[in-house]
Amino acid sequence: MIAQIVLFDGFDPLDAIAPFEVLSAGSDEIGGSLDVRLVGIESVGGVRSGTRGLHLEATDVLRPEEPGFVIVPGAAGAIEGEPDAVTIPVLLARLGTTALPDLVRRAFEAPQTTVATVCGGSLALAMAGLLEGRSAVTHHLGNDVLDATGVHVVDARVVDDGDLVSSGGVTSGLDLALYLLERHYGPHVALAVERLFAYERRGTVWRDRQPCPARA
Repeated sequence: MIAQIVLFDGFDPLDAIAPFEVLSAGSDEIGGSLDVRLVGIESVGGVRSGTRGLHLEATDVLRPEEPGFVIVPGAAGAIEGEPDAVTIPVLLARLGTTALPDLVRRAFEAPQTTVATVCGGSLALAMAGLLEGRSAVTHHLGNDVLDATGVHVVDARVVDDGDLVSSGGVTSGLDLALYLLERHYGPHVALAVERLFAYERRGTVWRDRQPCPARA
């Protein structure tokens, strides 16, 4: 399995690095069978974050049909050199003009792929028309916009809607990745990583399970 964390101009570094570290530690716990990668939408190389020009390196391009996880982070502040008008919502909306929506659509169609989002990642996918009718969460400042796209907004730190798992504010990337480890590899793996990081997950994971799913 491959965990692919998508980088794009203006991404929030912690949204990407928190899942990268947690999933990498989980991979070590299970003998390395989970390959964790930072990927570009269409190309490899350095990608500018939205935090003081920090760059991370995309070592591969997104391969949406690969079994595993496709993780979309949110955005941070305006990119260095961009006009002040280029805000986080603008950065997220720009993703709709890239190849990302089509790639994520293909990931949703792949039977062994789970799409996951951190913070504004779900908002980017929702604005691209990919999440209508789904249950999800984003940063609390963006939940009204998420609702306006036709998403059922759940006030939870992590929301499991089957092949879509979303999480709230920036630090929730830790909880998202720990939950993905638990869901796919078992609680003993997630617990081992929690102990290693001296961190315990926060909040209750909302799961859409029939016949009576909990509603926010």
